[in-house]
Amino acid sequence: MLHSMHGMLYSMHDAFAHCEALVHSADKDRYLSTLFAPAEHRGALYALYAFHLELSRIPDVVTEPLAGEVRLQWWSEAVYEQRPEEMRGHPVANALSEVIEQYRLPRRLFDELIEARRTHLGRELFGSVDELERYARSTSSTLMELAARVMGAAALDYAGPAGISMGIVSLLRNFASDAVRGRVTAPADLMLQTSVLPQDILAGRTTMQIVVLLKSLRDIAIRHYEEARVLIERDGHDAVAAWLPVATVPLDLRALSRVANKPFAMPEVPPWRRQWTLWRAARTGYPPAIR
Repeated sequence: MLHSMHGMLYSMHDAFAHCEALVHSADKDRYLSTLFAPAEHRGALYALYAFHLELSRIPDVVTEPLAGEVRLQWWSEAVYEQRPEEMRGHPVANALSEVIEQYRLPRRLFDELIEARRTHLGRELFGSVDELERYARSTSSTLMELAARVMGAAALDYAGPAGISMGIVSLLRNFASDAVRGRVTAPADLMLQTSVLPQDILAGRTTMQIVVLLKSLRDIAIRHYEEARVLIERDGHDAVAAWLPVATVPLDLRALSRVANKPFAMPEVPPWRRQWTLWRAARTGYPPAIR
């Protein structure tokens, strides 16, 4: 009995190590932010972020929406532990079930994350800014709320606007590379408002209309970020590592502003600068201003 128990513990250790390695290679901001969490919560945060990465990769690894549906359904069942045998062979699912149990995380939040991905499967375009904001809230904000719950945070309000600003910035950062891959991700209502033609985006053609469209999206991200910042300054002291990934939003927005007239340029923020920004925000206890 003791031997098998040790085997089980070891495999769980492996599962969490796998999650940490996955986040380290694919999501540096969240990886570094987790280092500012108390050691006993880090494994749980890595498991949440690894789960988020698994979901976000589905559209890139499937060729048609139905295959994506099947994968999302698998995760849906895994969250409710309906596939115990298969889960044991999947390190992220294994670690996640342990975390949900240990921290009594509400499964409805995982449903929300999965459902948002399902609704958007096979459609790059958002119908409206509202739809984009709802999607970002269901994905980035929900993930931040789960991280804050792991850390025992009393207030969770900042997760809403913080996650929305991160979601919009992610869309802006990937705008050029998405266009190269034949994807138009900007909200349709905003494209109509600014008279942007999808074929100009797909052709990588710089127009004044596209410049105005991206400026509007940056402004929306700024508005949500400022709202999050006020809430974090008020309530974020007990879960710094949970909200910390939002601290790099101003860096990305400034980099995007610098190339505002070149919408298909892909500005990169040096890794040391992201690291320094996260460290400073963790030390001061609130995210930086957008200067």
